[in-house]
Amino acid sequence: MKQLLLFISAVAFLMPFTHARIPGVYSGGPWETAHATFYGGSDASGTMGGACGYGNLYSQGYGVNTAALSTALFNTGLSCGACFEIKCNEPKWCNPGSPSIIVTATNFCPPNYALPSDNGGWCNPPRPHFDLAMPMFLKIAEYRAGIVAVSFRRTPCRKQGGVRFTVNGFRYFNLVLITNVAGPGDIVRASIKGSRTQWIPMSRNWGQNWQSNIVLVGQALSFRVTASDGRTSTSRNVAPADWQFGQTFMGKNFRI
Repeated sequence: MKQLLLFISAVAFLMPFTHARIPGVYSGGPWETAHATFYGGSDASGTMGGACGYGNLYSQGYGVNTAALSTALFNTGLSCGACFEIKCNEPKWCNPGSPSIIVTATNFCPPNYALPSDNGGWCNPPRPHFDLAMPMFLKIAEYRAGIVAVSFRRTPCRKQGGVRFTVNGFRYFNLVLITNVAGPGDIVRASIKGSRTQWIPMSRNWGQNWQSNIVLVGQALSFRVTASDGRTSTSRNVAPADWQFGQTFMGKNFRI
């Protein structure tokens, strides 16, 4: 009897944890509804650059798996780098099997208040909308559809290698572009540290470009970033003391 009671107690203790999230792992979000269009041409060359500051999406590792987000999703740029799973939700136009795609937010789809939200002003607030790179749209729907209803959810970003920190600017102005972020994908807070300074909070300049106004030339650099799920990654001394503006350094990434 005593052994039975011990067994029941052990099971009761474990039950609350059977469906708990694994600590330190990003699990994404719930399914929601939106619409999707496409831009950038068949080779997605028109998607280069963009409001997130990533520049050449091929060399940065994002390729054509990208999307521009409407105001409702863009979050003034804080959503840059977030990954979304999207699938067509309009049987007339969906490709067979309704396949899903995974894209990274790399650009902003601006509102067009000259047109109604349901007829051309697709990215007008408060509509959630994805303007997909054309090759990605064609993976889920027919070209002639133009616009389709979709289901979407946040999903973990799977990246090769570490978080990349590209340091631009000049002596009194450091502009750090943060790319290749795994897990949540989006960064909401960033700090920089020289080998002779304390941690210095950076302010977001635009997209995922973060700035500090302090001379750090001649010091090894460390970076600390916090993602939207609250996790923080610290990359210590990833840039040597003789670093140069324009260089990119790789740090510690998030678990997925």
